[in-house]
Amino acid sequence: MTGETDLKTLLASMTPELLPGVHVFVTLAHGVAQPEGLEPVMVFREREGQTLIVTEEAAKAAGLTASFRCRMITLNIHSSLEAVGFLAAITTRLASAGMGVNPVSAFYHDHLFVPAARAEEALELLRQLVKDSAG
Repeated sequence: MTGETDLKTLLASMTPELLPGVHVFVTLAHGVAQPEGLEPVMVFREREGQTLIVTEEAAKAAGLTASFRCRMITLNIHSSLEAVGFLAAITTRLASAGMGVNPVSAFYHDHLFVPAARAEEALELLRQLVKDSAG
């Protein structure tokens, strides 16, 4: 399964889902072990260290300094990793409302980390994008 590549189909067929809980971004310097029992949603290694996305609860329990309180929205459509313009259209729509977003692409779906206080608004903007793309 390679996923959908057609932009119109992706936008008109996605089902955005706001997941429960608040997430945060944390960073660990090189050589610092990930705290025992911590289960990140994402780990990305950069030159400066590791970035982890974890629940706010888990970060507090592990004593980690957190940034960007956010909620996770999963775009329930199997998008191809080679799809062109999908995230650009989504981030443009959110940006037009003055909202930053941190997108993450995984094998099956794209996920958006949006400001926690604006998560419901982001979800409504995405639902409107689906309607606009379908008609």
